[in-house]
Amino acid sequence: MALSEEALRKQLGKYKFRDLTIEELKNVNKTYPNFTFSMNTYTFKDGSQKDLLNFSGTVPVKYGNSYNIPIHLWILDSHPFAPPICFLKPTVNMGIAVGKHVDAHGRIYLPYLQNWSHVRGGEADRGGNFVFCIAISQPKSTVTGLIKEMIAKFEEELPLYSLSPADAARQSELLSYIAKITEGETDMKSKSKIGGCRNEGCFNKITVVGAGDLGIACVLAVAAKGAADKVVLLDLSEGAAKGGTMDLEIFALPNVEISKDFSASADSKVVVLTVNSLGNAQTYLDVIQSNVDLFRGIIPAISHYNQNTVLLVASHPVEVMTFVSWKLSGFPKSRVIGVGANLDTERFQYVLTNLLKAQMLAKDAWIIGEQGEDKVPSWTSCNSIANQTEAMAACNSREKVANRAMEVLKGKGQRSWSIGLSVADLTDSILKDKRKVHSVSTLAKGCCNINSEVFLSLPCILGTSGVIEMVKLEDDPLVQEKLQSSAGSIHDLQQQLKL
Repeated sequence: MALSEEALRKQLGKYKFRDLTIEELKNVNKTYPNFTFSMNTYTFKDGSQKDLLNFSGTVPVKYGNSYNIPIHLWILDSHPFAPPICFLKPTVNMGIAVGKHVDAHGRIYLPYLQNWSHVRGGEADRGGNFVFCIAISQPKSTVTGLIKEMIAKFEEELPLYSLSPADAARQSELLSYIAKITEGETDMKSKSKIGGCRNEGCFNKITVVGAGDLGIACVLAVAAKGAADKVVLLDLSEGAAKGGTMDLEIFALPNVEISKDFSASADSKVVVLTVNSLGNAQTYLDVIQSNVDLFRGIIPAISHYNQNTVLLVASHPVEVMTFVSWKLSGFPKSRVIGVGANLDTERFQYVLTNLLKAQMLAKDAWIIGEQGEDKVPSWTSCNSIANQTEAMAACNSREKVANRAMEVLKGKGQRSWSIGLSVADLTDSILKDKRKVHSVSTLAKGCCNINSEVFLSLPCILGTSGVIEMVKLEDDPLVQEKLQSSAGSIHDLQQQLKL
């Protein structure tokens, strides 16, 4: 140990249960003698600081070959009642493999940490006397137990990989950025950039995050649309390329690049997020929380390499994940949007125009609200009919036509390829600054008397900076009531998530 027991005892003066802490660290040192212990200042994300005990070293992991994975653990002064804060400590020639248990900053998330607990007991003083028998608790969870689970999880999913010399140079700069994040000094508004083109004339580049069916569908649709000069598919899955990703490599589409490195996304005009967690979550809330945990490892890295990009979220549930992306990125609300009801709206307008021959209605018709059963048709202009009776009749006729259109669309699912086409449509409007109106998930606070920070699909004018303007809807009490109901349920769900 870098510090003697006496030195540790003196420096752990503010630790509530220092004897328990020292005893546990002795046990860690017996099992992992390579660990070094020290006292350093830890800066939390809110800017507050504390002198905390921390230790670093390597843990042995077998993943085909044997690897020594470097880690860094911070022990809180409320230990053992609070779990340690854990990070990987990669060298410049190591890349972080973002996965279920590791985010892009190298922070480690494990079930053991989430379920950290203790049982009633007592604490022995330096003379071996048993004191504070009721108030003090013996730890049920231990640092050695934590490290054992860490090794087990790393053997299922290796958290680091070797970088080429060129990538190592980029990694050195990224590690400096990550160090700031772990010390609570993140500055998403920094103007520095890594890699990629650096001038205003940079070509149109899009990155699609996630190499599942939806991600590949988006790549193919964007490439077919011809909106982008380059499309990067960021594959965050483990192991060798499989399925569609392998096929993309085999048939080598022009202007399409496949990468596992976040730096490959640098200077993208649009970043499309298609990833969804494939964990074993049991409840709907657990599924969403798994997605949140996944995004927590992705969004900061994407934001670092693409500080002026528009984030386009296609992951489910799109309203919640767009909110999560907005919070984690620190971007202005105009540059974080979800695919929302764009596909539903295009289908709705198509049915009105081509099947029901109601072209005049179609141009002002929109599907808004949240994806799924609670979406609602609405209109952006009212008929200028002076006679109230005629106006009422026109509204009733319009409602009947809308209901018929919704019946036609009922049960028509959203396949990966159809969402991919919708994504290509949205990126085309953004990259070419078309100023076209789309129904996309945008921050709805202030609209329809919604007071909470929730994202709902609303008609918006899109351009190179994302949402330029929200288009005013007709005043319809029933529509407003449905939007407020959706906002309330989404907000309640968001309140239960751990960001």
